[in-house]
Amino acid sequence: MNFKSISYYLSFFCFPISILSFINILYSSYFDYFLAVDSYVITLFISIAIGLGFYFIGKKSEKRINFIEQLTLIIFVYIFISIFIALPLYLSNYQITFVNSLFEAFSGVTGTGFSIFKNIKYLDPTLILWRSSSQWIGGLYFLIFLIIVFSNKKFKIKMNDLTFSDNGSVNLENNIKSLVIKIFLIYVCLSVLIFFLLNISQIRLFNSLNLTMTLISNGGFLPTNLLSQIIQTNSQKIVFILSLIITMINFFFIVNIPNKRVIINEHKEDFYLIILSVLLTLILFLYFKDYGILNIIIAVLSSLSNSGLSLINSDNNLILYFLLLTLIGGSLISNSSGIKLARIFILLKTASFEIIKLISPNNVINKNIFSSEKVITDEYIKISFLIFISFFISLFILSSLLIIDNISFEKSFKLSILTITNTYNSEMFGLENLDFKNLLTTSKIGLIIFMIIGKIELISIFLIFKKIFLKD
Repeated sequence: MNFKSISYYLSFFCFPISILSFINILYSSYFDYFLAVDSYVITLFISIAIGLGFYFIGKKSEKRINFIEQLTLIIFVYIFISIFIALPLYLSNYQITFVNSLFEAFSGVTGTGFSIFKNIKYLDPTLILWRSSSQWIGGLYFLIFLIIVFSNKKFKIKMNDLTFSDNGSVNLENNIKSLVIKIFLIYVCLSVLIFFLLNISQIRLFNSLNLTMTLISNGGFLPTNLLSQIIQTNSQKIVFILSLIITMINFFFIVNIPNKRVIINEHKEDFYLIILSVLLTLILFLYFKDYGILNIIIAVLSSLSNSGLSLINSDNNLILYFLLLTLIGGSLISNSSGIKLARIFILLKTASFEIIKLISPNNVINKNIFSSEKVITDEYIKISFLIFISFFISLFILSSLLIIDNISFEKSFKLSILTITNTYNSEMFGLENLDFKNLLTTSKIGLIIFMIIGKIELISIFLIFKKIFLKD
């Protein structure tokens, strides 16, 4: 394992935390929140010092790292960035333990949204902004990992090549800088777009800023206790729906809109997701009209995008339904987690292949995915099956761990699904009263581990262990 080269790349993920710290220092100084400013100053210097340390350790090393080393880099990024994010929480005046601070930080960076805080309105505004920033930076980092690391042609764990080609130019050595800049610019532009839409719908500026960082990352941290305290009018609900759609579909969809050929050829999955969303909404509205059409749309899109934010309370008969939707997730190229529609489509179509072969062995089978030119290969089938199995293995392990903490089987099962899909535990799922602060340390560590696994897949962990222990 080339740890020096890993250190070199790790250093570049540390410096953006320094920028976020500096922004919070300015914010604290401008609005006279001087009690909080010291924690951000400390975080600023520590992140710069450690970033420079990693840079000089790996400066003279070979810059090329293989796929397993890239996966190791991702895990290190999540660990170190979460430690930096945890520092202001730990150093605040709220007497938060370091384990709880880390739990909050990992929850933010992975876009999960679990929180140890019960009354957000009593928090320092700078800390609210810091929590939201952790989601924004985590979402940006994940997209970089998704497009650069997981587009590896040898290990197609995320199967990104089904929805992303970039003219075949993804190459770690030649154009990594230009691709990172492109991802950053698109991410910022989408953030500005959502922020603008929220503002024109007359949502308070501070709430719009925090909600933007939550939505763009498909996270769950809110600047208030409930979403209903922010989203109230129909116009605000419509803007919220548009924002969820933007973050659920392919990251490059909006950019490719002017190019009809690319939209038609590269975004079949997105059209199927939108069609699925419409059908699910219509079915629900036929039987549950009392919830309101806009509230149902928000619930469906929020579940599919793994955001979890909803205006439907826990007094509903649709908890299991919404939980199942979180398993699907959004587009392959998005901040959403879950099994993904493309993989489920491949498994269902493969099952239909086998049935057709039994009934009519001579029948010609169409192996194209989403009516596109891309063909379902044996490799895609194996990966989809492994992802499906590993998801339920993760679900079993985490549920078993949580039951030890005297959490009921029902709550353990629900919480495990939400953790692995990185979905906020809103009223929609009936877990809004769960007290994360008082969970056992083992449960918090387990949740942290599976928050990360929910992002990078359990198969990635197996590949790393195989490389370390089998020396393959």
